[in-house]
Amino acid sequence: MDRNSIIGLSLITVLILIWLVYMSYQEVPIPKNTPADTTQVAQLPPKDTLAAVVQKPDSAAQANKYGVFTQFTEQMETLYTVETDLYTAVFSSKGAALKSWTLKKFKKWDKKQVQLIAAKEGELYLNFVTLDAKAIDSRDLNFQMQGKGKTSFKLSKDKPLVLDFVIDLGNNRKIIKSVSFYADKYHIDQNIVVENLDEIIPARGYNLVWEKGLNYQEYNSVDESSNAETIVQMNGEVEEINAEKDKSSDKSLTGIIDFSAVKIKYFTAAIIPQPWQKFDGTVDIESDTKHHKNEGVTESYTMSFRVPYKGGKQTNGFQVYIGPLDYNIVDDYGLNATINLGWRFLIRPIGEYFMLPIFRFIHKFVPNYGVVIILFSLIIKILLHPLSITQMKSAQKMQLLTPEMEKIRAKYKDDQSTQQKEIMKLYSQYGINPAGGCLPLFLQMPILFALWAVLRSAIELRQAPFMWWITDLSVPDRVFGFGFSFLGISHLSGLALLMGITMFVQQKMTITDPRQKAMVYMMPVMFTFMFANFPSGLNLYYFFFNLLAISQQFYINKLSKNKPTLAELKKSPKKEGWIQKKMREAQDLAESQGRTLPGQKGSPKLSSGSSTSPKANPPKKRKK
Repeated sequence: MDRNSIIGLSLITVLILIWLVYMSYQEVPIPKNTPADTTQVAQLPPKDTLAAVVQKPDSAAQANKYGVFTQFTEQMETLYTVETDLYTAVFSSKGAALKSWTLKKFKKWDKKQVQLIAAKEGELYLNFVTLDAKAIDSRDLNFQMQGKGKTSFKLSKDKPLVLDFVIDLGNNRKIIKSVSFYADKYHIDQNIVVENLDEIIPARGYNLVWEKGLNYQEYNSVDESSNAETIVQMNGEVEEINAEKDKSSDKSLTGIIDFSAVKIKYFTAAIIPQPWQKFDGTVDIESDTKHHKNEGVTESYTMSFRVPYKGGKQTNGFQVYIGPLDYNIVDDYGLNATINLGWRFLIRPIGEYFMLPIFRFIHKFVPNYGVVIILFSLIIKILLHPLSITQMKSAQKMQLLTPEMEKIRAKYKDDQSTQQKEIMKLYSQYGINPAGGCLPLFLQMPILFALWAVLRSAIELRQAPFMWWITDLSVPDRVFGFGFSFLGISHLSGLALLMGITMFVQQKMTITDPRQKAMVYMMPVMFTFMFANFPSGLNLYYFFFNLLAISQQFYINKLSKNKPTLAELKKSPKKEGWIQKKMREAQDLAESQGRTLPGQKGSPKLSSGSSTSPKANPPKKRKK
C-alpha cells in the first residue's frame, strides 16, 4: 500500500472515530421513568366533573392585575372532552385553551397513547396588553360555554361540533372563541371574535400563542430533537427555525403567512390563518433547548401570531392541524413542507414525486412494510441498472489490467513519476477510463440520499414490524445489548452486521489492487459500527441492495458470455474520457515544468537561479 492510500485510510478512520465519539455523547435515550413520559391526560379528572375551586387571592391585587377582567378570574375551571375516532381533545374553560390532544391510532415508544400537548396550562391561548397597561393571559380568565349543558361530547360523522367560549363584559363587549370539531379530521377550526373592545384592547391587538412545542414520543430523545423545529411558510417560501442549527433561533417573520408549525419527528401542530394566504402579519418564534442529565436533549418552540385589532366587531379564523406527519394527510392542508425529505432543490423532489408514490403503491398490495422495502430496493436496483452495470464493467476491465500494472510497479518501484506515466499509457493503450467506475456511483448519490430521507421520515415505518427480532423498522434492531456503551454503540444490530458482511463480499469481488486490500476489511467493519444506530428499515434496504449487487457482480464475473479479454480491449476503438484527458494534461504540464504530481517521487526539482534540465546544461562533447 502506497503513502497516499495509507493517509487516505487513516483520515477516513479518524473521521469515523470522531463521529462515533460524538454520537456516544449525544445519543442518550430517555429512561422509562423520566418525568418527560407523563401526559396531561393522566392529570385530568373524570369526564363530566368540575375541577377544584381555585383558591381566591386578594381581590384588590386581582383588580390591580386584571382590571375589567377581574370578575372572570374567580370562577371554577371546567374541562370539556371531545372524542372522535381519531383523537380525544380536552379543552379548559380557562382561556378556552387546549390541554390535551390524544391520538387514538398512535402509541409512544413505551406503548402509551400519543398525547401531544406539552404545556400544562394549555395551548392556543390569547395574550394582550390593555390600554391601561394590564398584561392579560386568557388562561387566567374563565370563559363561559354557550348553549351546552354537558362537558363531554362524542362526534358522529354526520355534522361537526361547535363549542363557543365567551367572555362577556356587558354592553355588547365580548371575546368569543368558537371551536369546530370534525369526526374524521385531525384539525379544528377556530374563529376568534373581538367585539366592541376599542376602549380596552389597543390597535396592536392580541397574540394567538402555541407555547411549548410538542411532547416527545420516541425512545431516542436526541434523534427526536434533531427533527424538532419550527417551520413558517410565507407566500410559498419556507423558513426553517432550528435551535440546534441556528445561532439565533428567535425570529419575527412578517408577510403573507401560509402557516406556522411546530414539529417533532413524526407529528406536528400547525396554525393556518384563514382564508388561505390572506393573513398579512407577523409571527414570532422563540426556542428553548434543555440538556438533561442522563435524559438527552429536548427542544421546545413557541409561535405567536400578532393579530391587529381595528375596532368594532372583528373576526379572525385559524385552522389548526394537530396530527401525524403522514404525507397523504398533510398535503391536503398544504403542509407538505413539514416533512423532511432532504435538500429542497435536488433531493426532495426525487423523494416526494418519485419514491413516495412508488412506496405507497407497493403497500396497496403488500401489507408488510419490510417486504415493501425489499421490493422497493429491487425496483431501485432495476432502475439503476444502466449506471451500476457500467460501474461493474469498468471494475472488470481494471481487474484485467491488474497483472500488467503490478509489473509496471515492480519495474519502476523506485521511480514514482515514470510508474504513473507508464500506467497512464497502459490505460490509453487498452481504452480504459480509470474514473469510469466513479461517475456512475456519483450519479447514484442523489437517489440514495433521497431514499435515505424518505425512509427516515416515513411515519408508515414507525413501529411497523418485519419478522423475527425486527419489531420496529423506524428504530435500530437490537439482537442483544452489551451492558455498556463504546463509541456510542451499546448493542449488536443484526441487520447492520448482515449489511457489513454483504459489503465485505461485494468489495472482495471487485477490489483486486493489493494496495487497496486493507479497505476490503476496514470499511465493512467501520460501516457495521456506523449503521448500528440507524433505523432497521434503512439497514434492511442496504442489506438487500448489496445482495442484489453481489448477484449482479457474480453474473458478470462468472456467468456472462461477453467477458472481455485484454486482446479484445486492445483492439477495441479508443475514446479518451474527459477525466482521463485532464489527468494526462496535468501529467504533461507537470513534466514540462519539471515538477511532480501529488504522490510522485524522484522527479528533479528546480531551484531559483539554477536549472537541472538536460536542455539547459547539455553535456560537453569529448575531444577525439
